[in-house]
Amino acid sequence: MPELPEVTTTTMGLQKVLPGLVISDIWTDLAKKDQHYKQFIGTIKELKFFTKFKKELIGQKIINVERRAKNILIHTSRGQTILIHLKMTGHLLYGKYLFIKKDNKWNPVEGERSSLFEPFNRFIHVVFTFSNKTHLAFCDSRKFGKVTMLKSNTINQSSHLKDLGPEPLEKSFTLDKFVNQLLTKPKAKIKTVLMDQKIIAGIGNIYSDEMLWLSQIDPESIVGHIPPKKLKLLFNEMKDILKKGIDLGGDSMSDYRNIDGEKGHFQKNHNVYQRKNKPCSRKGCRGVIIRKVIGSRSSHYCNICQKLF
Repeated sequence: MPELPEVTTTTMGLQKVLPGLVISDIWTDLAKKDQHYKQFIGTIKELKFFTKFKKELIGQKIINVERRAKNILIHTSRGQTILIHLKMTGHLLYGKYLFIKKDNKWNPVEGERSSLFEPFNRFIHVVFTFSNKTHLAFCDSRKFGKVTMLKSNTINQSSHLKDLGPEPLEKSFTLDKFVNQLLTKPKAKIKTVLMDQKIIAGIGNIYSDEMLWLSQIDPESIVGHIPPKKLKLLFNEMKDILKKGIDLGGDSMSDYRNIDGEKGHFQKNHNVYQRKNKPCSRKGCRGVIIRKVIGSRSSHYCNICQKLF
């Protein structure tokens, strides 16, 4: 699942190309008349909602794009915000597309950059058409992604955002606030707490594994048992690794691509994530990277240099 660095990379890309454009059409093949899944009600996967979504957004100008946790927020001129959550396999692509009626699908037009034609970029399920004849396409092979519409002035009170924790890269998120957030679950395992979006927003499997390795903390360590010096180190490594992820354009070990259809490069810098059975890269450590399921999520860590507290 795309995490804070991937969603930030996407948001920065969209902020460069979308403001000022007017939505002229919206297409999806996800909308169903009889939607039985509760989590899809109030999203474009519900036909009734999509009809309203399309009617209200066509003709609106894009004002700006921002990120909150793992959500992309596209604000429009009439006080509506398009909220997009990429979920497991989603990513957004910007360019010119052509609708192939007989196949009911969209393909990049000839002459577009070659990266848009990559196999990972062919699962197009939502397309926004703009006044300059360009398109924003939502590619999502597993169709878990979420697209909905909210009133901009109440978006932070919506069910999508109201329970989210603080942003880890904000200057106001200090060491004291970090420790206080973690200690709201003192008896829980640190790996699980770091990934809890109500505690800290935006961290997932990849970056939690990496920051714990850098801090030499076993992911099964109990939050309340971790020494203050280690928590300070974890705080600093969290900031650094998330910034590094952004600088490298995100992680494309799996499906993620930026709006140009290109891979990020963070996957070339993994210390532990997806390195099961490989030797630990820490100088002088003879450990081996192991994979273990913790709280229903996989975790990768060194069996020697990461200490259990």
